[in-house]
Amino acid sequence: MKVASLITSLEYNETRPAVQVLMETDSSKEIRIAFKKGQIMKEHKTPFPIVVEIFEGAIDFGVHDTIYNLKKGDLVALDGNVPHNLKAIDNSIVRLSLYTLDSVKRVEGVAKQ
Repeated sequence: MKVASLITSLEYNETRPAVQVLMETDSSKEIRIAFKKGQIMKEHKTPFPIVVEIFEGAIDFGVHDTIYNLKKGDLVALDGNVPHNLKAIDNSIVRLSLYTLDSVKRVEGVAKQ
């Protein structure tokens, strides 16, 4: 059994979203992305499907020139190779579930753009 918390040791980065791996299993990687209001993750895509949960706050989630206003409690499942972007409308906590073969370094690189 593995245990993690989306709120314990929460830290925001002043200049970009803060990415932290919470847990790795045989099938997934669970990542917390902490956004301060106004922070963005520019358009990017992943080679594998992902699931995004808005744990706290609100995020504008852009896919195919459409902006979806996601709020606390919303979930999104997205296929691989679909360009998307995120912008924090409020201070927000996002849980990202990655396929085990996907790279956390890729996510960190997107957050640094």
